[in-house]
Amino acid sequence: MDLGYKDKAVIVTGGGSNIGRAISLTFAGEGANVVIAEIDPSQGEKVAKEADALKAGGKTIVTQCDVTDLDSVSAMIQKAIDEFGRVSALVNNVGWDQLMLFTETTPDFWDKIISINYKGALNCTKAILTHYIDNNGGSIVSMSSDASRMGEFREAVYGGCKAAINSFMKTIARENGKFGVRCNAVCPGVTIPGSSEDVGEQSMWADRQIGFDDDQLEKIKRAYPLRKIGKPQDVANTVVFLSSELVAGHITGQVVSVSGGYSMVG
Repeated sequence: MDLGYKDKAVIVTGGGSNIGRAISLTFAGEGANVVIAEIDPSQGEKVAKEADALKAGGKTIVTQCDVTDLDSVSAMIQKAIDEFGRVSALVNNVGWDQLMLFTETTPDFWDKIISINYKGALNCTKAILTHYIDNNGGSIVSMSSDASRMGEFREAVYGGCKAAINSFMKTIARENGKFGVRCNAVCPGVTIPGSSEDVGEQSMWADRQIGFDDDQLEKIKRAYPLRKIGKPQDVANTVVFLSSELVAGHITGQVVSVSGGYSMVG
C-alpha cells in the first residue's frame, strides 16, 4: 500500500532509540524525508545511516534537540523547514520513566517526568502549529502509553503525563481541525528494544534503567491476551499509518493502543 510519503518531510523526536528508531526507519522505508530530532545526535546518526542504506528515495538528517526547551525545539522545526520546505508529520516520540512507587518519588523526579513526557509534547506542538496552519494541514502523533488507561503500578507520574497527552491531542485536534490539522495518540504497552545497539546512552532502556528483569517480563507476557511483549516495529507501523494523509486523512482525535490487548477501551 502506498502511504503517500514520497517527497514528504516528517519529524521524529527521539528518533534514534527503540520505538523512535523503528518509526524513523519505517518512514524512511516509505520514501519520506526524515528529520531525527535527538538529544543524542551520535545515536541519531547511526539510525540515519541505516535509513540511507534503505535507498527508498528520501533523505534523513539529524538535528540535536532538547524537547524540554522551547528554543531548542523551535530551532529544530526551523531547520526541518529550511531543509525540506514543508513538514507533513510530527511524531512526539520522546519519553522517559523509572519504575517506582509514588511514595518513593520526589518533586525533582516529578519535574523530570513532566518535562520530558508532557512539556516536550507541548513545546513541539506549539512550534509546529503555525507552520501547519499556514500550509493548510499536517499530522501530529504523540506517543502515549497504556499506563494512561490502566493506572499502572509504579508509574503514577508517568501515567498521569500520558493521560494528559491523550486529552491534549484531542483538544488540539478539535481546535485545529478546520485548518486540516490531525492529532492522534498511540499507546504502546511494554515494548522491548531488539538489541542494545538500538538505543542510545540516554535512553531509559540503556542498561535496563527502566527496571524490568527477565522474570518480570515473563509475568508481563502472561498478563497480555496475546501472551507476548511488543516490538518497536509493532508501534511504528501504527504511527506511520496514522501520520499518512493519504490513508488516514479522516482519522483525528483518537487514542490507539498497540499493546497486545492489555487495555481494551470501547
